[in-house]
Amino acid sequence: MDFFGILTMIGGLALFLYGMQVLGDGLSKASGGRMEQILGKMTAGRFRAVALGAIVTAVIQSSSATTVMVVGFVNSGIMKLSQAIGVIMGANVGTTITSWVLSLSGIESGNFFVRLLKPSSFAPVLAVIGVSMLLFSKKEKRKNAALILVGFAILMQGMDTMSGAVAPLADVPEFTNLLLVFSNPLLGLLAGLILTAVIQSSSASVGILQALCATGAVSYGTAMPIIMGQNIGTCITALLSAIGTTKNAKRAAAVHLYFNLVGTAVFMLVFYGLHSAIDFRFMDYPAQAFGIAIVHTVFNLFSTCLLLPFTEWLEKLACLTIKDVQAENVRTRHVDEDAKILDERFLNNPAFAMEQCRRVSLHMAVSAKECYMNAVDLLHHYDSEKADEVSLMENDIDRYEDMIGTYLLKLSGRQLAERDSRTLMLFLECIGDFERISDHAVGIKEALKQMQEKKKEFSNKAQVELDIYTRAVANILETTLEVFDKEDAGLCMEVESLLQVITELGAEVKRRHIKRLRKGKCTIELGFMLSDIVTGAERVAVHCSHISASVMELQEDSLGIHEYRDAFQKNETEQFQALYRTFQGKYVLP
Repeated sequence: MDFFGILTMIGGLALFLYGMQVLGDGLSKASGGRMEQILGKMTAGRFRAVALGAIVTAVIQSSSATTVMVVGFVNSGIMKLSQAIGVIMGANVGTTITSWVLSLSGIESGNFFVRLLKPSSFAPVLAVIGVSMLLFSKKEKRKNAALILVGFAILMQGMDTMSGAVAPLADVPEFTNLLLVFSNPLLGLLAGLILTAVIQSSSASVGILQALCATGAVSYGTAMPIIMGQNIGTCITALLSAIGTTKNAKRAAAVHLYFNLVGTAVFMLVFYGLHSAIDFRFMDYPAQAFGIAIVHTVFNLFSTCLLLPFTEWLEKLACLTIKDVQAENVRTRHVDEDAKILDERFLNNPAFAMEQCRRVSLHMAVSAKECYMNAVDLLHHYDSEKADEVSLMENDIDRYEDMIGTYLLKLSGRQLAERDSRTLMLFLECIGDFERISDHAVGIKEALKQMQEKKKEFSNKAQVELDIYTRAVANILETTLEVFDKEDAGLCMEVESLLQVITELGAEVKRRHIKRLRKGKCTIELGFMLSDIVTGAERVAVHCSHISASVMELQEDSLGIHEYRDAFQKNETEQFQALYRTFQGKYVLP
């Protein structure tokens, strides 16, 4: 092989690795994080976990990505260690799909229709279609599909380029002698381990091995130990991802390593034991891409079937390796548990990371509502412990804002789909509103605390009016949470109509207080306190409107929301008027 042949081989390898990356990204974006969500929720049974692990890995084309995701799940508490083991096993089976796809490059036939099955025949067509969709399509789903097509085309082009470049190596004695060295099981295993550890993808390393088969100098005796080593080498990604995680996350990475080590050791002992007794003649035959796919699949199925009944033993082995530490901090408040959900490992899958942000943001929203409800409950009976809880909850919500905001800023630096980018901006806006709601709840609490310290009380009429008013604000807050959770623009009209009712109620409560003040039935000092409560509650309602408007803007493209919102804000829609009258009748001051 001359200098230019080496350049061609390196170029083919670069195209191959890049194509695999593009294909994986396209598949990940197309799934929109749904595969990962399913993985996190549906791993109750041992066999179900294996099946899901295999399916998810086959879809996203990366067992390393699946395993890293599992480590993140265990670290955040979404998945138990026992559930993770089955998924890890399934990931090893699912990754074999790549070798089967790549084996299509070895199809040789004079038949026209058979030749069409060869990737080099249809990959150019897929490339043209994919590039056309990228250039001319504006829809996000079509662009994701285009990435899949282009990625596959680049992958197969790289495979063909590599295969063509390495073919002359069959006539190079030094190359042939080097391969003979790797026919030693231990050396071959080590070679596969190092190659996979460097490129951090067993699928890619198997593909490289399949390309080398084009030389005709790679025998099955050489290929098999390399495949075994590749399965061990792929563990490096999970081990690196487990650095700085909880003990259970480290145990998940350890399980992945032990599973591959034990599976490889048993398979090699059994296989080479039988080989020494029977003498498998095919070991000297030149390996084919199709044969590599078969070996890769059989080995992973063997390891999974062998160790599936012993998942508890693998778990115990991991627990013995990663022992419990007495000094480990025990976190009791929800915000600390939610911090684990926003695992930085999920940033590699932006769609799923966004779903994790949605989950934690909803927890923050619920906390903000509870903070307000605890504050207004002090109207009926002031309790110092509940008042302190309001302040503690406000501190937690501040931490939520900082934690989610920081995570979203990190996520914004990743390659996001258009929809995810807009959702990210929605979350950034809304978490600020939820934090301000908790601030106003503290303001209400402080006004009531001042009343308690000065031994002041509202009149019965004022108390009833404030009860009705704060219930209306609780209603708008509850509706807003539903709007935020479901991204339901239809509920936004309820928020806006209720806001108008609340604004009018607040003005009426203040007007009635002034009337009582003139009659000498109330004091100026109590008036200031009442005004603080009403103003704080009204600002809570205004922030609810801001959140509602942000959700509406997210739906703008599909719903034509600007015109819709302008209409009902101007009271020009019959639906708005009907809702307004309903809420006006529901919250009537006596």
